[in-house]
Amino acid sequence: MKLFPAVDILDNKAVRLLEGKRDLATVYGHPLDMAHQWADMGAKYLHIVDLNAAFGENYKNEDLLRRIAKEINAVIQLGGGMRTLDRIKYALDELGFDRVIVGSAVITNPDMIEGAAKLYGNKIVAGLDSREGKLSIKGWTEQSAVTPFEAALRLKQMGVEDIVFTDISRDGKLTGVNADATKELQEKSGLNVIASGGISRMEDLLSLKQKGIYGAITGKAIYEKTIDLREALNICE
Repeated sequence: MKLFPAVDILDNKAVRLLEGKRDLATVYGHPLDMAHQWADMGAKYLHIVDLNAAFGENYKNEDLLRRIAKEINAVIQLGGGMRTLDRIKYALDELGFDRVIVGSAVITNPDMIEGAAKLYGNKIVAGLDSREGKLSIKGWTEQSAVTPFEAALRLKQMGVEDIVFTDISRDGKLTGVNADATKELQEKSGLNVIASGGISRMEDLLSLKQKGIYGAITGKAIYEKTIDLREALNICE
């Protein structure tokens, strides 16, 4: 199972939000320092989120993002604000990230995702952020009527292979991962699912691995040291 330590960036700071709410942010330091730390501990993959871009504030963290993509020796996926093909091209071709996560466009611009998948293949990852069984978009500020499974089937037809599945109600709370829903989504869709939201202890990662989940993102748990990243990497990979 692939393990993706997370670095969420807001106003050039490494933060964690509670349930995605901007006014409930905890600052953990400088994003570049955290990215270096996770890579130095053995992480082969990193999950970076530009929260400013997710909230519609593009280009606020560009210099920092460019340095992360250039300096960190890992496969890095970037999410936040990937709402146009130009933005995706910029992140992959100009900033130099390995993969991008497209979230809101799953609902608002599916044609763009299909075009991006044809152009970039498995560099396009879809982010399915679920609250009460329906997808949330635009930095989790708007709710749609589409279920994660419905979206996953459409994405598979478009050529997308990997999805990040986040249970918003658990995100940033260290309350435990929704392993059963993650497994069900992976089995029914046939896509590679990366679990996100609520991972709080080693048992969560073990549960996901035992269920055959493709990958997992851990953020607050490694910042708060309820999970030892080196140990987790050894167990997962």
